[in-house]
Amino acid sequence: MLWKKSGKPSVKSSDLTAFIDESSEIEGKYTFSGTVMLNGKFTGELVTTDTLVVGEKGVINATIRAGVVLIKGEVVGNVIVTERVELRGAARVFGDLEAPIVVIDEGVLFEGHCRMTKTKPVETPAATRDLSVVSLKR
Repeated sequence: MLWKKSGKPSVKSSDLTAFIDESSEIEGKYTFSGTVMLNGKFTGELVTTDTLVVGEKGVINATIRAGVVLIKGEVVGNVIVTERVELRGAARVFGDLEAPIVVIDEGVLFEGHCRMTKTKPVETPAATRDLSVVSLKR
């Protein structure tokens, strides 16, 4: 779990792959792995199988596709998550959420639809699957 009960993120700066500060403005498609904290402005599309943290000063106008998303700032756009999405503190989200686990704190502003999806089981790679049929005759 990336959040402690106190509501403070347990993500340490040493755990971050990248930190985009509040003086940054980015436009386009950003694909990454690891944990990224965005405290600046971003417009476009964010894609990862890992973790995106939108800081308190983050302003995101994008479609987000990720494994885990933690939002404390503002997001305008749809958020599609495979594991967990958390809206914390004074988060403001204007768009649809899709995730198997959704956590929304008191005081969060959320305008959109929420779709709870099933968690996907880990599949065996196709190359190692045994698809043979066995016939038992007695």
